[in-house]
Amino acid sequence: MNGEVDISVVVTTHNRCNLLADALRSVLNQEAGGPRYEVITVDNNSTDETRQTIQSFIDHGHSNLRYVFEPRQGISYGRNAGIAQSSASIIAFTDDDVRVAPNWVSNIKRAFDEHSEVDFVGGKILPHWPQEPPSWLTRDHWWPLALLDGGESAFYVNAANPMVLPTANASFRKDVFSRVGLFSPEFSGREDHELILRLWLTGRQGLYQPTIVVTADVQPIRMTKSYHHRWNFRTGKYNSMMRLNEMMGPDSRLKEKPTTGPTIFGVPTFIYRQLIYEGLCWCKAISQESKRLQHENQICYLIGYITNRIEQNRKSRFNE
Repeated sequence: MNGEVDISVVVTTHNRCNLLADALRSVLNQEAGGPRYEVITVDNNSTDETRQTIQSFIDHGHSNLRYVFEPRQGISYGRNAGIAQSSASIIAFTDDDVRVAPNWVSNIKRAFDEHSEVDFVGGKILPHWPQEPPSWLTRDHWWPLALLDGGESAFYVNAANPMVLPTANASFRKDVFSRVGLFSPEFSGREDHELILRLWLTGRQGLYQPTIVVTADVQPIRMTKSYHHRWNFRTGKYNSMMRLNEMMGPDSRLKEKPTTGPTIFGVPTFIYRQLIYEGLCWCKAISQESKRLQHENQICYLIGYITNRIEQNRKSRFNE
């Protein structure tokens, strides 16, 4: 593709060529007259027909589509490879199981043009259900599905309002990555949260813009309680590495430094109190399936948080 582009779209994929084609079709068929953009599709060490799928679009005249191979396994490596190959000052991320709206690129560009005070923007991630979801899977359980609907009004996300905008539909000014660093492979699975946390801690902010819309396929395995339990346990471990619970104030604002206080096996005692509280709430919600699952998930999250902190404390003591 010749000439400058306004936006570089990065899609990282691994062995999902059956989903990738629809995702690329939606990104490449943006409304006419919008910003100039390129699409960088990062093959994260796939063994299926991912390369052939991408090449088929290039062969059909999509000169703004590029293929990049990243042998190191992990979504962070894939996204970082896309950043390295990007040529625009704005980098937009989406996923191989996501369909973007026809005005997606235009609305991203408009949001950055109208809001010079923000470093990243995101919007709605609405579900496409391949089958009827179970009755307990209400909006209270959307986070493990990387779904988001923050309403019809735009608002800032920052240390005072620390809501994560998932990278299934998030865009960043490119200079962000030279200022705070790239996606961390250590947090693969929560790499977007950890990157945005670094931005918040340096006083930066983002914008939720409801006109920026994508639709995500919800895989059947993600509509099981066991998946939600595992996701929350894993998230607890990653958030423990970030010390996120210790950095949240009582008003839900993010603090610059973690809370200090008494600990048991390296775990703040208030985390144990939260675990006991969630257990009691779980007992009381016995007849409310969705509410009961919320408490189950919080218990899994806190167990993940605690076990990771105990392990970190054990390693620290061993190395002394």
